Amino acid sequence: MEPIILTENEKAILNSYIGAVDGLAAYLGESYEIVLHSLESFEHSVIAVRNGFHTGRKIGSPMTDFALSMMEKLTNGETENMHPVYFSKNKLGEPLKSTTIALRGDTGRIIGMLCMNLYLGTPFLHIVSEMLPQESSVFSPENFDEGPVLTIEQELENAKAVVMNNQAILPSLRNKEIIRQLQSRHVFEIKNSVEQVAQALDISINTVYFHLRNLSKKD
Repeated sequence: MEPIILTENEKAILNSYIGAVDGLAAYLGESYEIVLHSLESFEHSVIAVRNGFHTGRKIGSPMTDFALSMMEKLTNGETENMHPVYFSKNKLGEPLKSTTIALRGDTGRIIGMLCMNLYLGTPFLHIVSEMLPQESSVFSPENFDEGPVLTIEQELENAKAVVMNNQAILPSLRNKEIIRQLQSRHVFEIKNSVEQVAQALDISINTVYFHLRNLSKKD
């Protein structure tokens, strides 16, 4: 194989993976080495690396012989496995569980690789500690429901809890405030949301639309 000349668009695509390198390293923890390679240069292929102390690699380090072999097989059509998982060793002979993911540009040709290495000598307690929430961790609200109906129900329950616990909101204005909160969270952009909210609040559909029109005028 020979190094390739990347187009400006291909360089932009490859550089966009640098954010993925940072995100994966932050998510997986220090046990994982994350490396991004460019095929523009085999001798200085590493363009981003996090936790490189596991193999001693840094930006500007060369491509490994395995990665070169894999790229050659993919280029020649000898394999369709774009992300092989395998075991390897670093320079100190320490075991790693690795994967090399081929990255393609807008024309479909391979322009780089994203590699991950798990250092198998990491104490299990250390791996577990990085998976568990710390005292400073903040749990962000996120809805993983499978359908829009459940999403609307969850958003409605959240809005009702906030409004009902706010003693400053008069009972006669609670429904209006619930609808305002749902509108601010774009709930009414979901199909059939008006009907579902009206039924849950025991009010008419026209009443929901009335509040929405007034809120739109204020906005």
